[in-house]
Amino acid sequence: MSIQQEKIKELVERRAQARLGGGQKRIDAQHAKGKLTARERLSLLLDEGSFEEFDMFVQHRCTNFGMQKTKFDGDGVVTGMGTIDGRLVYVYSQDFTVSGGTMSETMAQKICKVADMAIRSGVPLICLNDSGGARIQEGMGGLAGLGEIFTRHITASGVIPQISGVFGPCAGGAVYSPTLTDFTVMIKGTSYMYLTGPNVVKTVTGETVDHEELGGASVHAMKSGVAHFAAENEEEGIALMKAILSFLPSNNREQAPFKPTNDPPGRVADALNDIIPDNPNKAYDMYGVIGCIVDDGEFLEIHKDWAKNIIIGFAHMNGRSVGIIANQPKMLAGVLDSNASRKAARFIRCCDAFNIPIVSLIDVPGFLCGTQQEYNGIINHGAKLLYAYGEATVPKVAVTLRKSYGGAYITMSCKQMRSDINLAWPTANFAVMGAEGAVEILYSKELDKIEDPQERMKAAEDKKKEYNDLFCNPYNAASFGYIDDIIEPRNTRFRIIRALEQLADKKLENPWKKHDNLPL
Repeated sequence: MSIQQEKIKELVERRAQARLGGGQKRIDAQHAKGKLTARERLSLLLDEGSFEEFDMFVQHRCTNFGMQKTKFDGDGVVTGMGTIDGRLVYVYSQDFTVSGGTMSETMAQKICKVADMAIRSGVPLICLNDSGGARIQEGMGGLAGLGEIFTRHITASGVIPQISGVFGPCAGGAVYSPTLTDFTVMIKGTSYMYLTGPNVVKTVTGETVDHEELGGASVHAMKSGVAHFAAENEEEGIALMKAILSFLPSNNREQAPFKPTNDPPGRVADALNDIIPDNPNKAYDMYGVIGCIVDDGEFLEIHKDWAKNIIIGFAHMNGRSVGIIANQPKMLAGVLDSNASRKAARFIRCCDAFNIPIVSLIDVPGFLCGTQQEYNGIINHGAKLLYAYGEATVPKVAVTLRKSYGGAYITMSCKQMRSDINLAWPTANFAVMGAEGAVEILYSKELDKIEDPQERMKAAEDKKKEYNDLFCNPYNAASFGYIDDIIEPRNTRFRIIRALEQLADKKLENPWKKHDNLPL
């Protein structure tokens, strides 16, 4: 065998060994936990044969605690580029079989390299997390590396899409990596995120809690809102990441991919003409409205299990990506509270960053009242939603289905907040508040003078009717030009699509500023 052939043989063997990560025994242990390996995840994520790996032979340089005796090519993270449905992406996938996926200085350098390449090339960055946190043996090296990674996420924010999958542990400072990206997917039962683990929590607070209760996928998808999705398994989680990407452009200077459809733009939905109950206090399901107006009834909901009184997600309308924001009357009557405001505000800013039009479906009785909300800062949180709508320069189309009261009217994409096209159903009504509360304020003294209870009740009902006739219809708002048109509900899909087509070449820029100062 010639020297060249020996060198080639050595390369092939070393590549094969590197692909095993921490070795077959650790791979088997990973599988025993119901988890895939770093490379198996990439195989599911990327188009077959498209992956080009970088830095396969990088090793850590730590000599503390005898670390020089244990080295693996690749050092705990697989990095490179590939394609998803033919679109170029940069990726990194942490390898738990190597030192528990803990972050070393060299691992951070590998991740920063692909992040920098993604930013320069204007293509998405996909992050697959499965790590025990910073590598303790390296002292400050791992922590400094995390800081370098966070800087890349911040630099890339709003420039390229960043999508994170948490497929195992993500603890300590490392939790900020997925949180700084645009979307986070977690896996039920095998992934968790927290700043301090159960042992530290018990020592400091005396509280006994396990990994799942403290930071599992369900906790962050339902209670904290840290995770956008909680998938049943890794295959579903990776499919969700690919689905999210399909609605997004590769960078903030491009438009989202067009998805051809056979669903006619002029399709009518007769069911919408009967969806609003006669009783204004009775709920209906906003998902029924969304399903009737989007292409092929397909809707990718974001934060499905958190702040359910507002619905957000992606859909296509006549092939174009849109972001849907809709109040949900079935949950807390669709009222806005702190979490709903935060949830919708961040989604609006994401859509605006990546040139995705915003479609708002409005049925909101106001903001949730009470000491709990006030103490929780609902004023600030509501201002975030208000700010997001007002700041956004993408096409904005709003349809009011029923109620739009008080401060929530202003907040939910009203004409005064630079909404482009505002439509209303005949069942819509716009007012400072509902008739019952208004009559109590406007006529309480007058009604208190009526001694007979039945007469007082009749007088109150007459005043409510008077108020409803004046405000509880869309024509008063339309007379001021605050509503551009009142439409038949069954034609909603066609009217939204036509509005989006009219706004396709919209040009609007905010004044130059270093950055804004929204009420965080």
